Amino acid sequence: MTTLPAGHDGLQARLRLVTAAFVLCFAIVGVRLVALSLWPAPPPGPVVEDDSLDRLPRPDIVDRNGQVLATDVRIPSLFADPRRIIDVDEAVEQLIEHLPDLDRRELVAKLTSDRAFVWIRRELTPRQQAAIHNLGIPGLGFRNETKRVYPVGRTASHVVGYTDIDSRGLAGIERYLDNAGRLFTISLADPHSRSTRPVQLALDMRVQHAVYDELEAAMKRFDAIGAGGIVLDVNTGEIVAMVSLPDFDPNSRREALDKARMNRLTTGVFEMGSTFKTVTVAMALDYGVTTLNGTYDARAPIRVGGFSIGDFHAKNRVLTVPEVFIYSSNIGSAKMALDVGIERHQEFLRRLGLLDRLRTEIPESAMPIVPQNWSRVTTMTVGFGHGLSVTPLQLAVAGAAIVNGGRLIPPTFLRRDPDIARTIGDQVLKPETSRMMRDLLALNVEKGTARRAHVEGYSVGGKTGTAEKVVNGRYSSTAVLTSFLGMVPADQPRYLVLVMLDEPKPAEGTYGHRTSGWNAVPTGGRIIGRIAPLLDIPPVRDKVVGLELVANAAD
Repeated sequence: MTTLPAGHDGLQARLRLVTAAFVLCFAIVGVRLVALSLWPAPPPGPVVEDDSLDRLPRPDIVDRNGQVLATDVRIPSLFADPRRIIDVDEAVEQLIEHLPDLDRRELVAKLTSDRAFVWIRRELTPRQQAAIHNLGIPGLGFRNETKRVYPVGRTASHVVGYTDIDSRGLAGIERYLDNAGRLFTISLADPHSRSTRPVQLALDMRVQHAVYDELEAAMKRFDAIGAGGIVLDVNTGEIVAMVSLPDFDPNSRREALDKARMNRLTTGVFEMGSTFKTVTVAMALDYGVTTLNGTYDARAPIRVGGFSIGDFHAKNRVLTVPEVFIYSSNIGSAKMALDVGIERHQEFLRRLGLLDRLRTEIPESAMPIVPQNWSRVTTMTVGFGHGLSVTPLQLAVAGAAIVNGGRLIPPTFLRRDPDIARTIGDQVLKPETSRMMRDLLALNVEKGTARRAHVEGYSVGGKTGTAEKVVNGRYSSTAVLTSFLGMVPADQPRYLVLVMLDEPKPAEGTYGHRTSGWNAVPTGGRIIGRIAPLLDIPPVRDKVVGLELVANAAD
């Protein structure tokens, strides 16, 4: 029997250990190679600066009651590593079979490039992902991305806005969040998870839906080219609803690029017609150039240069101030503005924010079109709503100040604490002026041009407006912008409602009329009737306090 030399057992143990180590290393390398062939490494993302803003997800956007208006979902996108494509022609044919909207020439160029990563198709459906995965084409892979979705669709599109395919905000609150609003977003972040709490808007989707529904019906009935509506809390400045039609579906970005779908309420500027007389009368009363017992001679048109200023429904007599308002007298309003004077007229308009751009959270806003040479004629025409073009939201904000006691409160699309709202805003007219204007607006619904805004069980105030639009350099009698500036309740207003119809046509039951009293006013009345219960406005049965004195002056 042969004996092994001493120490041989130790040598064999070391040899087995070294062999096992080599086998383990080769096994790890083999497993890694198999894994890489079956599950390619995710492509490198875009190079960004190391900034905490970019690492934050987009917050959900919700209405004042918590309804989700915008949120993120995870969705697959298809990419390729062209260097690993074995048969480009076959890959192209198979991909186009399942994604027929791909451009063949562009796809061939991508798959024959020498790049390590190219996008083939962003935002696949689960069915498309499964079908392409089953093709088993080497060099293709999927990457989960974030897609912004809008559960309420077009109903609040102009307020919420939309993002591009890379989740960058392009309009509305979405764009606000990418600009100064991202600092606001960080303030909502959970410091432990780096997630963000929802951004809560002032919008009430119940009210938004009612406004949308009524405007859509009115636009169809009167064959208008556009429509708009605003509901504004006069005491907090919160925009509870804002609808501009035609609109777009933020889930379909192409629609948003159509110029006809612009936000008429913040980016459109219009001569607002007789609704502007609300500003003129408030101005005259506030400066003390007249009182509710004052009178203006409206027996004949005012002749200025080569044209004259007349009344649509001329009374051909001396009118009291309440009558100037409820009969919507151009003559009386023009003379009232002249009594105030050019400089004080401009000062008052500037005080109400009507000569400057209105700034809100959403970046889409237009500058008013202000006459360069402001003459006596300008003061007269602006006095009855022509010659100065503003955004409808500007007029709504000014109107809120006129009826809320005289405070001009900056508007907001975000939820605002009422206690904070009481500490902001400028006193732009006397509380007594505001009280008189509330009485006049209520009188106009009871006896004047806004009678069709009456809502059974509620006290409503309002002013009508019909402005001829400029077509080919001349005012057109057929292309008009009609509007209604309303408030509810009339004695202690909580909400202002602005309705606008762009180029409405006569309809059945309007007897050939296209003026505001036949279209924008009843639309506003229907909106108020629907939203008042939603906003917890109690019905009333008694006549508005203080109205009788004004009513007697107009009898």
